[in-house]
Order: sequence, then C-alpha cells, then structure tokens
Amino acid sequence: MKPEDPIDVPLKVGDHSFTSRLFVGTGKYATFEEMRRALELSGTECVTVAVRRVNLDPSKGESLLDYVDSERYTILPNTAGCFDADSAIRTAQLSRELLDTNLVKLEVLGDTKTLLPDPVGTLEAAKALVDDGFSVLVYTSDDPRLAVHLAELGVASVMPAGSPIGSGQGVLNPNSIRIIRELVDVPVIVDAGVGTASDVAMAMELGVEGVLLNSGIALAKDPLRMAAAMRDATRAGRQAFLAGRIPKRLYATASSPTEGTIEGAELSSDQGIAGE
Repeated sequence: MKPEDPIDVPLKVGDHSFTSRLFVGTGKYATFEEMRRALELSGTECVTVAVRRVNLDPSKGESLLDYVDSERYTILPNTAGCFDADSAIRTAQLSRELLDTNLVKLEVLGDTKTLLPDPVGTLEAAKALVDDGFSVLVYTSDDPRLAVHLAELGVASVMPAGSPIGSGQGVLNPNSIRIIRELVDVPVIVDAGVGTASDVAMAMELGVEGVLLNSGIALAKDPLRMAAAMRDATRAGRQAFLAGRIPKRLYATASSPTEGTIEGAELSSDQGIAGE
C-alpha cells in the first residue's frame, strides 16, 4: 500500500488558493507546444504572462495563451519590461482589461543589465495598484525593510529575488529570506535566479510559501525533464520544512541506540552501533 503524502494547507494569495506552490513563467521556450507540455509536467496551477511581450489579442494571430488552459491554470499577468512606476501601472490596467483579472505580478526594474527592482518605483506602483483594487504580487529585492514597507501597503505577496533574473545562481542570501519571513504577514514567494531543482528545494526549506521561476525550466537542456524535477523539488522542500530538520552538529551522533537491549542482550554506552 502506497503511503499518502502528509497533509498540507493550500497556499492562499489574495482571493486565490493553490495546492501547488510552484509558479511558472511562459517565456523563452523553443515552441509553444514545449511550453504547454512543460507547464503540465511542472504541476503548477498558476502561470505568469508578460503582458508587454506577448500577443493578447486573438484577432492578431496565434498567441501563447492558445496553449495555456484557462480552466486548468490561473493566469498571473506581469509587468516585465517596465522601468518606471507609470508604465507598470498602465500595463497592469491593460492586463485587467484584456484578461479580466485583478491579479498582477508587479515588476518595476532599475536597469537593463541587472534587472534588479527599483525600490522607489516599486513602492510607488504597488501603492497605486493596491488602491486601485489589484491583488499585487510584487517582485522585490531581498531587503527585509523594503519587504515590510510593501506588506504594509497591502500587497498580496512579497517576492524577493533569490538572485538576479535568469542568473541561475540560486538563493544567494538565505538569511535575508528568513528575516523577511519573520517580518511580514503575507506569503513570501522566492522569485528569480533559481537554476536547478536543488535551488528550489533550498528555497522551500527556508519556509517560503512558494517559488516562481521561468528560465530554470525553459533554458534547461531538457526543459520537460527539468519541469518535473522542479515540481518534485518544490514538494520535497516544503515537506522537509514542515518536518523540521535535525540540528547541525560538529561531531557524529550514533543513529542506533547506545542504551537498552537488542534481542534481550544488554547494550552499554560503549557498545553503541554507529550505523543502522
């Protein structure tokens, strides 16, 4: 009999609820069909779409949205490519009109080289969009104080970068992520920089509520296999966090009992068995 997975509560972001804690982007795939299959294998329930970079008008020909099952996935439009608050706000409003959703992943970038978030523009746009009724998931740096200011504005989630977008460096500052988790009362979703399954597992073991990625799957040598790996890593990291790891120790600790009996024989402390 196959054991059931331990029960976990759904992830709630704004008015939405997800059982998968992996959020996946739709850019950089070789074909729309490869993207469709990768999304399926990833197990994601929420797919992010760059509003400024895709065709959202069916009258203008084939679109990636033709390959995203709206009955299966929640569409999360994002403002990728915006470098000031005004353009991010306009892009969010356009996405609401075209996709009929109040969800938005807010990105206000500082420059084209690092693609790191601009803190001033991010705060300005976040406040305007929250006031306008949007459920805002906001891409931010791993600065805990900035995350606190964003949470205080009423965003639905803060999304600190693990490392620069598309860099594949993983989570560079895990302590900052831990501090953000302690200081904010909204879901924390690591966004950007993860390159492989171990990066995702590490992020989830920090206790974040989810991970959002794109390049790690789309640019892998085998995107479909990597999509499945990212799915499994998200689940494993989440379960490991909930289970609670053993303390790290400098020296060995016997894994078998050093006192008691084995099949009726006395076992003293100097007769311990190191392995199992």
